[in-house]
Amino acid sequence: MKKLHWGHGLAIALGCFILFILFLIFIFPIGKQNADMISNNYYEEELEYQKIIDAKDNAAKLEQLPAYKATSEGMLITFPESIKTDENKVNFILFRTDDSNLDVKKEIVLQHNLFLIPKKVISKGSYTLKLKWTQNKKPYQIDYDIQWK
Repeated sequence: MKKLHWGHGLAIALGCFILFILFLIFIFPIGKQNADMISNNYYEEELEYQKIIDAKDNAAKLEQLPAYKATSEGMLITFPESIKTDENKVNFILFRTDDSNLDVKKEIVLQHNLFLIPKKVISKGSYTLKLKWTQNKKPYQIDYDIQWK
């Protein structure tokens, strides 16, 4: 049996390095998630972020918050009686981080302090529900992480 010389070791190390590089090129990208930016208007939205922070702070000071509940018909959003939105209007966004085509955005008029997001517009998966409203011209926003089944 032949002895392993430094030349053999160098050839083995070079071969392992080439296999590692090929792994990084061909195999690794298969498991990689989509690296697109979440928002196409990222920089413009970043400039407006202080308004969002203020709206969330305003909502955090409320004694009662809007609640959501999954029903057989969809997602039921209930606002407490203590919240009187300006013109009874609420904006909601169901934000899907992995596929912006599944986002749902709408402005609705509250009837009896509740509204329903029909289940036909919601696909299975993880969402962020963003509720935005104004009360006495003061902005409010609250976010909920939701797993829709």
